Amino acid sequence: MAYRPDDDYDYLFKVVLTGDSGVGKSNLLSRFSRNEFALESRSTIGVEFATRTINVDGKTIKAQIWDTAGQERYRAITNAYYRGAVGALLVYDIARHMTFENVERWLKELREHTDSNVVIMLVGNKSDLRHLRAVSTEDSQSFAERECLFFMETSALEATNVENAFTQVLTQIYRVVSKKALDIGEDLAAVPSQGQTISYTSNDSTTPKKVGCCSA
Repeated sequence: MAYRPDDDYDYLFKVVLTGDSGVGKSNLLSRFSRNEFALESRSTIGVEFATRTINVDGKTIKAQIWDTAGQERYRAITNAYYRGAVGALLVYDIARHMTFENVERWLKELREHTDSNVVIMLVGNKSDLRHLRAVSTEDSQSFAERECLFFMETSALEATNVENAFTQVLTQIYRVVSKKALDIGEDLAAVPSQGQTISYTSNDSTTPKKVGCCSA
């Protein structure tokens, strides 16, 4: 495989992780970006981020993934960090029902601070705790369908579906960007790249409708 420098990519997408503290956002990030898992991971203070590149339809996509603290005292930071995000993983813990109950609040906050075309994946993390399950897959699927979200259960510990969750979000972002470029007659090759974050914001009426209501 030919070597590509770290800054050699076609698109840069900002993706955020959001949800209650302790649901495993940091371990999802470290599993995807470095294939690492920390059993004794500490709560995130403020904001951390990591990057990784993947290939989608022959294009090199660089994901800049932001992980925010879930604690209430850091809400001022999390509100600002949504800016410019075109994708999000909204995470809860399948063994803690309260974290699922709070998903609606996190979703409201996310939608208030991002563009209407943001691609959102509802993620039920810690599927390895199946013996302690407090949130049914059916309830989560119903919520995702009602809110037009993608949905997947993951385990950062067992590395189950972590790659799939991030890859699907990035692929859907790329498809939205591609459709928008085609709708307004742009050459995809002319879409900003090489260090410029993609934004959906547009004054033209052809901005594509939100994805996520159809099957993933």
